[in-house]
Amino acid sequence: MPDKQPQIPFGAVYYRKSNPPAEDWERDYRIAAEDGLNTFRHWFMWSAIERRPGVYDWDDCDRQLDLAAENGIQTVIAEFTMAAPEWLQRKLSHAVQKKADGTTMASTLSPSVAVGGFGQGLGGAGALTLNDPGVHGAVMEFLTLLATRYKGHPGLLGYDVNNEVNYQPDFDHSDPTKAAFRIWLREKYGDLDALGEAWRRYSYAEWDDVMPPRQVQPYPECLDWMEFRKQNFYGHVADKIAAIKAVDPDATIISHGIAGAMTAMAGHGCDDWMAASQVDVYGYTWIAARKGNQPWRNFYAGDLIRGAARGKPYWHAERQGGPLWMQPQVLGRDREDARVAEAEDVRLWSLASFAAGARGMMNLRYRPLVDGPLFGAFGSYALDGSRTDRSEAAAAVARWLNDPGHRDAMEAKPVRGEVGLLVVPETQAFDTVLSAEGGFQTYSHAMWGAYRGFFEQNIQADWVHVDDIEAYQILYAPYPIMWPELIAKRLRDWIAAGGILISEACPGYFGNGGRIGIHQPNFGFDEVFGARETHVEFMPDIADRDRIFWQGTELPCGGFRQVYEPTSGKGLATFDTGGTAMVEATYGKGRTLLVGSHVSVGHFRERESGRLGAPQWWRGCLAWSGVSPRVETGNAQLVARLHEGEGGRFLWIVNPSRLPQAGRLTVDGEEVSGRCLMGRDSGPGITVPGRDATVLAV
Repeated sequence: MPDKQPQIPFGAVYYRKSNPPAEDWERDYRIAAEDGLNTFRHWFMWSAIERRPGVYDWDDCDRQLDLAAENGIQTVIAEFTMAAPEWLQRKLSHAVQKKADGTTMASTLSPSVAVGGFGQGLGGAGALTLNDPGVHGAVMEFLTLLATRYKGHPGLLGYDVNNEVNYQPDFDHSDPTKAAFRIWLREKYGDLDALGEAWRRYSYAEWDDVMPPRQVQPYPECLDWMEFRKQNFYGHVADKIAAIKAVDPDATIISHGIAGAMTAMAGHGCDDWMAASQVDVYGYTWIAARKGNQPWRNFYAGDLIRGAARGKPYWHAERQGGPLWMQPQVLGRDREDARVAEAEDVRLWSLASFAAGARGMMNLRYRPLVDGPLFGAFGSYALDGSRTDRSEAAAAVARWLNDPGHRDAMEAKPVRGEVGLLVVPETQAFDTVLSAEGGFQTYSHAMWGAYRGFFEQNIQADWVHVDDIEAYQILYAPYPIMWPELIAKRLRDWIAAGGILISEACPGYFGNGGRIGIHQPNFGFDEVFGARETHVEFMPDIADRDRIFWQGTELPCGGFRQVYEPTSGKGLATFDTGGTAMVEATYGKGRTLLVGSHVSVGHFRERESGRLGAPQWWRGCLAWSGVSPRVETGNAQLVARLHEGEGGRFLWIVNPSRLPQAGRLTVDGEEVSGRCLMGRDSGPGITVPGRDATVLAV
């Protein structure tokens, strides 16, 4: 391990076997070190190393570690046992992953590297399932050899054990995985009778009668199958970590996801909270060319991973440094929408991530690939390794971050947000099966809409897992349609103890196993919200036709619609079609506000189409809660974040627009000025150049 880690790890993913060529390595390392890059991650692909059974080619990997040590660069070894040797996939063909219809997973070349042995989805060993003892043993044996070889190397920082944590939802129905599923079910239910009762399948005679569901419907068996697959996946990651730690107990363990928890936590296993809990450093891939270049998106991923990391350091582990050609995510979008990355874009994307709290960064390519569908993509250095204006922009950020004079700023962390966005994994899991046939995206649009609504008012909304609610005074629940009974009780107790909950429609409408409560709101929340349901509509395809009249304005509806009769609560708004649409109440020491549709969905979809949305609603929620935004700029184009640490308070003011933007700074209602660490102005009056940031010690 290095004697001294850098103040901020900053670098790129470098070696992927197919590119860059060996004759350029020494020069590239020298240039990277000169430019202030201090960290490289490399793909150590099993299929490119163990070429025959027991015959290993470590030469290229050895050279990367040696060059790192010679140039003062640290190495993150990304273990890629997901690229399994072709000979092993033939030898253990009984363990090939399958779809429900029997279609087998093929061994392919990854689009991100011209090397064979990959499966069609992550999470296995090539096309093989780790639920097979032979596959599992071979993977752990390889990782043991890998860790033994590089333990103590002066160029080693640590191991990335879970690259872009996710798996394909169509797999795996192979016999080894079916057997593992039955073991998991036996541990959960105890016996076949209990399982049959829960699944409404009453004629199981033997455990071999139990099969994974082939349909995707809102039934307990489908929810169990999704939960098993997630736990099974992360269990194998834990085994990998244990294999490395058995050899090198001091190894730094790292992983990174795709900030996919709001879209794919259930179906693809993108549980950023669970992934972060396993490692020392967590991170995320976020590429504007694939996601969109709107200001809220460039902060969203960093904020999400900060919440999931729960105080651990986290990195923007893969940040775009160049263009993306001809991929489906970019088609039809403007060239300025991250398709043709400019130096100013690289600077903006980097600074926005650090403003959100990231404390490490890597470009996902040092140089672009020269093979495959991602040719020419993402690299900040040119195809031949020469510098570009984009690499110079990244280098300038790297030098600033690692300036010893900025140590206090980089040790400070974002303050707690004014409001927390409630994340209940079981809710997304249920919505995944509930919405599958209609292809609805209500859950993700609700979560994004609430985040975006607060963000556009310069309100920091934190992503709060239900296990962490005690740390927050105010929670907003954008799409709370399914709560298991234990979670519902936890939320009731939190409110009774003084919590403030703002909930959109149908809180806990579905309970354990997806069963509807016959009294709504469910689980005693009629008392919590001071209202009972008089009418409900599940018509997300036409919900945007309705409006809520509130405080002299109209709020757009979306998702579902629930009409109320206040009991102990007070009605605050009505639907345009009639009936109470909003109720406030007190419960114990806490307060609640219930709104009868998913305003977050309406806001998101209107904003995506260029309409107004519901800007007044988001500040209104804070006003109702008795809270004011902590930081004000007086200019909606500027995004300001307050960081605090032992070395003081620091303001990051980011300007995502292409033109200079002026503002006037206040923190907690008072004008502030300070020592400028980045930029020229010191406030309270401030001007930030386009696609840039100012950082002040205040």
